[in-house]
Amino acid sequence: MKLASLNTGGRDGTLIVTNRELTRYIAVPQVAATLQHALEHWDVCLPQLQEIYCELTEEILEGCPLDFNNLSAPLPRAYQWLDGSAYLSHVERVRKARGAEMPASFLEDPLMYQGGSDTFLCPRDTIHAADEAWGIDFESEVAVITDDVPPGIDAKDAANHIKLLMLVNDVSLRNLIPSELAKGFGFIHGKPPSAFSPVAVTPDELGDHWRNSKLHLPLVTCLNDEPFGDPDAGEDMQFSFAQLIQHAAKTRPLGSGTIIGSGTVSNHDIARGCSCLVERRVLEIIEHGAAKTPFMKHGDRINIDMFDDDGHSIFGSIEQEVSV
Repeated sequence: MKLASLNTGGRDGTLIVTNRELTRYIAVPQVAATLQHALEHWDVCLPQLQEIYCELTEEILEGCPLDFNNLSAPLPRAYQWLDGSAYLSHVERVRKARGAEMPASFLEDPLMYQGGSDTFLCPRDTIHAADEAWGIDFESEVAVITDDVPPGIDAKDAANHIKLLMLVNDVSLRNLIPSELAKGFGFIHGKPPSAFSPVAVTPDELGDHWRNSKLHLPLVTCLNDEPFGDPDAGEDMQFSFAQLIQHAAKTRPLGSGTIIGSGTVSNHDIARGCSCLVERRVLEIIEHGAAKTPFMKHGDRINIDMFDDDGHSIFGSIEQEVSV
């Protein structure tokens, strides 16, 4: 099943069901006005939404033409947005570039930060950055949305709480982050609003590509219409989404609508390219002694997408341009 939110002017959008091809949709106020409401009443809403999805995909219902420009993020705002760093090839390269070894604990204990979730960008929204000197970067990721998760849950049980998946552009302002981290209390300015794919999908839509709480498909990133990277999101993922949920819920519950990101998707095979500029820059530093690739400038465009075995977009693409 594929769900999205129309940008109708309200803070939480209007829940819609799309067809599998992402060409048509139906609003479903009789089931749930918003995706947040559906997540909070998932057991009741799921069968009704699934029936509508099947009838729309099979063209029993006609629906309306779908335009990604009219969509908010699937959850335009969320009670919680937690982003992990599950790809250790990314972590290891970044640390190596500054001469630091990766601690052994990173193999067993996930990195995770809590980002702002009161406002998310639409999949076609502009990335606003007043100063190019801030070091504007994209981060192509996968994310899951949970229902209510009890504290202290183990990974085996946590997998059952994954209800939807999305793609993410976790925008970073790289040159603002070091001074914030130096204060020893996390960052705020270095993490402006993130953008999410036009639609969120249930795990069953992914077939055999969704296994062991990992999504085994290439995540395709293009910068200014040029291929930038297509690492496999399941390969080299040190911590599954179930393990990330277990980590997040160690001492507290997670409310319905909690979003948990994978962190920048990365493979050990450098031929697969990168999912963010800083990793490419790090590889250049390791190989050449200096970074050659600049951070994003005003007017630069980023495209993030994922395709099924037939070459069709699963989530719809994130397409954004940087501006003042």
